[in-house]
Amino acid sequence: MKSLRALGVLAVAGLAAAGYGAYRLGRPYAAFRDEVFVVLPRGTGTGAMADLLTKAGVIRSRWDFLLVRVLERGRTLQAGEYRFARPASPVEVYGRIARGDIFYYELVVPEGKNLFEIGAAAEELGLFPAADFVAAARKPGLIRDLDPKAPTLEGYLFPDTYRLPHSTTPEGLCRAMTGRFREVWHGLKTQANVHDTVTLASLVEKEGKLPEERPVIAAVFRNRLRLGMKLDCDPTTVYAALLVDHYRGVIHQSDLDRAHPYNTYRNAGLPPGPIANPGLASIRAALEPADTDALYFVARPDGSGGHSFHNNIAGHQEAVARYRRGLRK
Repeated sequence: MKSLRALGVLAVAGLAAAGYGAYRLGRPYAAFRDEVFVVLPRGTGTGAMADLLTKAGVIRSRWDFLLVRVLERGRTLQAGEYRFARPASPVEVYGRIARGDIFYYELVVPEGKNLFEIGAAAEELGLFPAADFVAAARKPGLIRDLDPKAPTLEGYLFPDTYRLPHSTTPEGLCRAMTGRFREVWHGLKTQANVHDTVTLASLVEKEGKLPEERPVIAAVFRNRLRLGMKLDCDPTTVYAALLVDHYRGVIHQSDLDRAHPYNTYRNAGLPPGPIANPGLASIRAALEPADTDALYFVARPDGSGGHSFHNNIAGHQEAVARYRRGLRK
């Protein structure tokens, strides 16, 4: 009888312990305010993960996490950065890490954006201040081996969608974007001069709204360069104004008259460097321009984004007149 009574006591104690364990492992906990980020590097063991989570205030005790590990053995824990914004139980925390519920910002950079616009987009996401990115992107060291003449990283911050951890720095983003450019450039297997190609491609990107017109626009610029004509490219005047913090949304006569190296209304030849970050299509257009003798183009007034192309000034002036009449209507 005594032995049966002892077994009963042990059974009750075991059930009580199991019940308390289940209660503790299922009880939400948080010793942080607002939110906290925890980075679990590759190769981190379960014990080290438990310590990092405890230190961040995500779980009450490392033993809670280790107990869940025993109960859910067989699941693989995923390295990465995790965001915790509300109280969660050890079971929930463990489940998120096992699922690989990794936190990242998604930064979408369309073709033709410049470094100022990329910085603004990063700031809007909450990554870091735009000014910090601009300062990092103005240092051309990351691309100097490919383009010794690059004044900044403009042109080499390749347009794409980037998934970025909370810990991303401006320098880290620049490294990721220039790394993507390298992949694209090497994939083209070209021996062309990277500086001139990307600079020309940036002009094509800003002027060409229709994909089929980009090789034609590239040809117009190449024809003018060959003849020593000024490029008269409006987006270069905008970029020159941006660099001196004078751009206010529209081009003024003072912008066209500004004595600035990037202003192709004042200077013949290509500007000192790219004025935006072109996509693959515009880079291809710069490498393989259309076969045309056109020297001029002007937007059509139909809102299509298309242009009228001409090889003589008379035809161009008539197209400009049609464009202005269309705007008045």
